[in-house]
Amino acid sequence: MSAAPSSLEAAAEERKARLARLKSLKRKQDEGPPENDDNVPANDPAGGVARFFSGRNYDPVTQEPKLGFESAPTEGEVTLEDRAKTIAAEISRQQAEDENSDKPLDLFKLQPKKPNWDLKRDLDKKLEVLNVRTENAMAKLVRQRVKEQQDKARARAGGNGATGDGESIGMEGVTLLEGVHLREKEDEENEEREEQVEIS
Repeated sequence: MSAAPSSLEAAAEERKARLARLKSLKRKQDEGPPENDDNVPANDPAGGVARFFSGRNYDPVTQEPKLGFESAPTEGEVTLEDRAKTIAAEISRQQAEDENSDKPLDLFKLQPKKPNWDLKRDLDKKLEVLNVRTENAMAKLVRQRVKEQQDKARARAGGNGATGDGESIGMEGVTLLEGVHLREKEDEENEEREEQVEIS
């Protein structure tokens, strides 16, 4: 047991001595580069403290660490800052021209082309619902007219003593065609009215 504490004490003494040597080396580095003799270079491991560089920051030409970039990373590129500077210069130039000119503000440039553009924009959403309802009402009217004409055709067919199948089918196609033509005419009239309203 007596051998163990003496070996531990010896290890502790060795460690203390090693730490003291490292401290003294660090103090020498912090104080600045040691004065060089003419015979011993500064980065010679035998004559002083050796410098270690990684591959990223070592410049083999000067044998020193690289300081900064050789060229700017944004060289030859148009950056956002450059664009902002050009826009600011253009705006200041336009302001100077506006101040130098004594012309009053042209109010016609501020007005929209059509004075009711905002009303149309707001009403378009509401008109979509109304257009659907209008189309449904028109289809209902056409169906009623077709039904009335079919009833009249059946009454005529029943009075003449004909079977009614052939005539009613033929009559149905004719009435449907008339209904389609009637609807096309109404659509054309509505478009003409809208064009007249827009013109005036």
